[in-house]
Amino acid sequence: MAMRILYAVLLLPFLVFPLFGQSESEAAIVTKITALEKAWNQAFKFRDTKAVDALLDDGIVLVNDDGTLLPKGAFLASIRESKASDDEQVTPESISVHVVGGVAVATGIFRAKGTENGKPFVRRNRFADTWVKKGDGWVCVSASATPVLH
Repeated sequence: MAMRILYAVLLLPFLVFPLFGQSESEAAIVTKITALEKAWNQAFKFRDTKAVDALLDDGIVLVNDDGTLLPKGAFLASIRESKASDDEQVTPESISVHVVGGVAVATGIFRAKGTENGKPFVRRNRFADTWVKKGDGWVCVSASATPVLH
């Protein structure tokens, strides 16, 4: 019995300390992905296609709030071609990040305010973005937005 207790006491640090390391690592990932989401909103708002390009994987699947699919090149072109008044403000209202291994899924709501066809608009969209660890950084491999109607 004493041997079992000694064995358990010696084994305990090896079982507990990895959990602490994991949660710190997960917390760091959540912080990083949240910052990347905010950076994407700012880059989109200021039409910084170079910054948006760096955040998105080349094979990204983008689902717009109207249901259309856009490849990365078409999405970047739409940013380049938009007028300054089109999206005056893009603000995240909430962001939640769930980490599973080398994948992080960010969900939340963002608000967009601007002008479309000469008329002002304010929209709220729920988003789901999937980020994957590649090399030393993270890239978004899938993004979708759905209008919040109520």
